[in-house]
This record gives sequence, C-alpha cells and structure tokens, in this order.
Amino acid sequence: MAGLVIKSLSSPEEVRPFKDGMGQLELVDLEVGGVGRATFQPGWQWSKHVKPIAGTDSCMASHVGYVIAGQMTVRMDDGEEATFGAGDYMRCPPGHDAWIVGNEPCVVIDWQGFVDYAKDPVA
Repeated sequence: MAGLVIKSLSSPEEVRPFKDGMGQLELVDLEVGGVGRATFQPGWQWSKHVKPIAGTDSCMASHVGYVIAGQMTVRMDDGEEATFGAGDYMRCPPGHDAWIVGNEPCVVIDWQGFVDYAKDPVA
C-alpha cells in the first residue's frame, strides 16, 4: 500500500436507503473491503425493511461492528438473542433477524457485513 488514504462516511461513495424510509446505509470502499455506517430508525426491523430487498428468509450477512447510538436486538435463526447498545462491539453470524429497541435511531459502523447489505440484486 502506497501512501495515506482518507475516506469519510460523511461523504459516502454509495448510499442505500431501507424500505419505507426506515434508515439508510452509507458506504466507503477500501482496498480491504467496504466499511459502512447504517442508521436504523425506530420501528425498523430487518424482516420488514431489508428482507424484501435481500430476498432471503433471514439476514445472511456476517456483521462485525460497533454500535455508536441506540439499541438493536438480534435474534439468530436458532433462537439465540442479544441486545446491543451504544459502545458495544458486535459480531453476528449469518442467519438472523434484527430490530430497533426504543425510540432512538440506532447507528452502527460495520467493517465486514455491509458490502452487499440492502443491495438490490437486480440493480
């Protein structure tokens, strides 16, 4: 790698909106993969607002990230469940649903699972 690289999620290279205006994903592309910042609005749920885009029964992305604000509950297909909040590191394997807890938007930085997340397969 030659030289410094600077990219900002404040000027993302791509923005992917969620169904019904329930948030969006902002992405920057790095040589090692994409890094994304997702903002999920209160009332957001993967099975309602991303499943129609993804076309799978549950989220098949593997997430490694950090929660900046808000709270999100993740339920694995096998029933295991956890709630992540501001300041939490999260690792979440494929096969899950997720939803926002409370009335505050949830903001997550993810450096693994957002490259194809909420991407229309037809686009």
